Amino acid sequence: MPDCIFCKIINRKLPAKIEYEDEDILAFFDIKPAAKVHIIIVPKKHIASVNELTEKDASIISKMALVGKKLAKKHHTDIKGYKFVINTGLYSGQTILHLHMHLLGGEILAGRKILEI
Repeated sequence: MPDCIFCKIINRKLPAKIEYEDEDILAFFDIKPAAKVHIIIVPKKHIASVNELTEKDASIISKMALVGKKLAKKHHTDIKGYKFVINTGLYSGQTILHLHMHLLGGEILAGRKILEI
């Protein structure tokens, strides 16, 4: 998609602080982080949202999650916790129509009292 911001980052037409790349996935730091660790994980193939996934694309979400797991460990959020967020559609808050997963961590993200283990 020529006007897709994430496609432009993938094709190096827009700058980004890239944290991970392989043949299928690109991960980069969010420019407006919502947590101490906020990394965007995208498939290199343009897929607008979860609603556009097909059987042919079935493995892409698991690849994105596994990359997120590696990055959570790299940024030391794997022990105390992190979360993945995938917004789908306008009402969810999806603002860029390219499937993407937010990795958020590095601080308390929920409004609940945290019990130390």
